[in-house]
Amino acid sequence: MNSLLVHRIKASHSLRLAILFFVAACLLVGTASQAQAAKPNIVFILVDDMGYGDPGCFNPESKIPTPNIDGLAAAGMRFTDAHASGPLCHMSRYGLMTGRYPFRTDVGKWPKQALIGPNEVTLPSLLRDQGYDTAMVGKWHLGFNEKGYDKPLKGGPVDVGFDSFFGIRASTDIPPYFYIRNDQAVDPPTVPIEARSTAGWSPIQGAFSRAGKIAPDLKLKDVLPKFTAEACQVIRSHAGNEKPLMLYLAYPAPHTPWLPSKQFASKSGAGLYGDFAMMVDDQIGQVLKTLDDTGLSQDTLVVFTSDNGPVWYEQDVQRFNHDSSGGLRGMKADAWECGHRMPMVIRWPGVVKAGASSNRLVSFVDFLATLDELVEANIYRNAEAMANDVGPDSFSFLSELTGKPSNAPKRQSLALRSGRRHMTIRRGSWKWIEGLGSGGFSKSPKPSKTDPKANIDRLSSIGQLYNLEADLGETKNVADQHARLVTELRELVHQIEHNPRSR
Repeated sequence: MNSLLVHRIKASHSLRLAILFFVAACLLVGTASQAQAAKPNIVFILVDDMGYGDPGCFNPESKIPTPNIDGLAAAGMRFTDAHASGPLCHMSRYGLMTGRYPFRTDVGKWPKQALIGPNEVTLPSLLRDQGYDTAMVGKWHLGFNEKGYDKPLKGGPVDVGFDSFFGIRASTDIPPYFYIRNDQAVDPPTVPIEARSTAGWSPIQGAFSRAGKIAPDLKLKDVLPKFTAEACQVIRSHAGNEKPLMLYLAYPAPHTPWLPSKQFASKSGAGLYGDFAMMVDDQIGQVLKTLDDTGLSQDTLVVFTSDNGPVWYEQDVQRFNHDSSGGLRGMKADAWECGHRMPMVIRWPGVVKAGASSNRLVSFVDFLATLDELVEANIYRNAEAMANDVGPDSFSFLSELTGKPSNAPKRQSLALRSGRRHMTIRRGSWKWIEGLGSGGFSKSPKPSKTDPKANIDRLSSIGQLYNLEADLGETKNVADQHARLVTELRELVHQIEHNPRSR
């Protein structure tokens, strides 16, 4: 074979190898791009004390304009049977972060101690381990290991999975009031502040806040817009970053103090509360616009919900003809539905069908398993993780978002504890409350004057059973008509309460 032919053969062989390497490289890049596309940015917006009946997309009769929340619903999926992990701020947030029912720990220690352990798997730690940048802005309310505000505040967001944190320790009516950057007070609370209240409202409504200490640089009316500005900056700073972003924006509003800016004063039909809720919706709109402006919207899963029910009494409904509960019974802290059934919307362009609605039973504790399945972290396939009790009460509802089948176990029941310790269990349309009355802030009906001895065997004297399909307003306790069912539900809730996991 002459040398020219040999040279041509070698050249042809080299060319084929080069083409093969190029194709392989393209396939690898394509695979990497697909894997990245499977991990959307996640923006979780949690508002505070907003009722099921406040957003227009959940209550067409609402007297509070909420165009931005309604826009999310029009472009995403409304969940009509979504529940906070508990009907109070700290309970709700604990379940969201850990996938664990809050009655499994002492949530009452939050004022001085961190509720989440240093090695506990959390929503942000799971996502950070899967390549996410994780940021939190807003109200924490899960405690720090406090040893003075001039010292690092350990056990908070940056110690449980968040790369960065800017926010406050609790509500804007619970002193001391000061901003925290990562684990340091920006400016310690040193200035006395008096308690505030508003004429014409109950003692825990209006501009209510407690006396205590406040940082010189903090004004309560500025907290809400300051968090919006910080969240928008996090989004802008992330634009162009190859890593996905998880932003948890926890607004401390429309929780008291109700402090709407002049732009929203007297603009709603629900008084000071409605005006402040309008302002909250506007702040959400600014965050959504920033996602649009940075080109991130199309690759971002946005969650909107509230942490627990509103502080809105029957006299408020009568005065403003606005039902913040949306027809549900009760209010914040209650075992009744208004305490914990939340307005929830998820928008995910190209995945979640626009204008969709779901009546699937879900809880805040389910976000851990759902995002685990989404990013394929597979913590629930890890025997060690299961042994360490990771997310023991979390069930994925990813299939509800994607419309694709899933092998993940589905939630069959839901347990929670009210603000005053009434255990509650849902199974199907049936709901059992282990105790009488609201179990929370609502005034309970006066006890029967019937002789207790004559009433000893009546199931309605020990708890409440409702069929929510027929009686969503929980107006008729049918415990006496379903003795066997009550026994089953009591056994189930006791089993869940005293066992370390429910999945």
